[in-house]
Amino acid sequence: MRIGLQVPAFNFPGGTERIAPEFARIAREADQAGLASLWVMDHFFQIPSVGEAEEPMLEAYTTLAYAAAVTERITLGTMVTGVNYRHPGVLIKTVTTLDVLSGGRAWLGIGAGWFEEEARGLGLPFPPLGERFEWLEETLRLADRMWKGDESPVHGRHFTFERPLNSPQPLRRPPILVGGGGEKKTLRFVARYADACNLFAGAPDLERKLEVLREHCDREGRPYEEIEKTVLATLDAGASVEETLDEIGRLGALGIDQVIFSAREAHRVTDLVAEVNRRL
Repeated sequence: MRIGLQVPAFNFPGGTERIAPEFARIAREADQAGLASLWVMDHFFQIPSVGEAEEPMLEAYTTLAYAAAVTERITLGTMVTGVNYRHPGVLIKTVTTLDVLSGGRAWLGIGAGWFEEEARGLGLPFPPLGERFEWLEETLRLADRMWKGDESPVHGRHFTFERPLNSPQPLRRPPILVGGGGEKKTLRFVARYADACNLFAGAPDLERKLEVLREHCDREGRPYEEIEKTVLATLDAGASVEETLDEIGRLGALGIDQVIFSAREAHRVTDLVAEVNRRL
């Protein structure tokens, strides 16, 4: 079992001037504790399940680049980029840049997107869900081509790429994580294009989602074991090491490979997460 940490909020004590040093400390301590991964949400407004829209929110890839500069081993990704936030070619170039500058530690975390208020507020495109899934599939296909060095033109339904040049190439091909548990499309895309899925640890149908993923893998002719099964779990600052280990044990019994803890007060949980990781 591997452990990751997601930082979903940046309203640290001390105000805006404390965001950079506190986030750097969190990243360094997660790295030094041997955690597998560090994640930030790819949002521009704070999301309703975490706080008010007006609370501090940092642009994700700038934040990950900052984290790359203050860490050495931990892998870095978004949980997850909404496909409507960035043009596909620019997104692949951005993740490639993060990989090169971090020494080969970038993930591409991606999904169909859902936060309409944010998109409308900043003037981002927000087509209907079916079309966003089409954008997602075209982006996943483009990532595969660009990371293989294939510069031949691509003419999709929504995007045209006359020369998808990607120089330099990443130091390693960034693993692709598709977030979400939609059984008809999302998990099918995981089986067809991705290296990892991400589901909610507390979902009552988690075991069923994993079985649906297995069925999609069978239809795609893909070994189910190739997919890294990750879950996002909420971690409160007051949680104990023992109850956190119990939850990890429950998830491990279902076949989960990595638990990514999302901590609303990430600045208060680094010692807890480090001790949990030490005991695994």
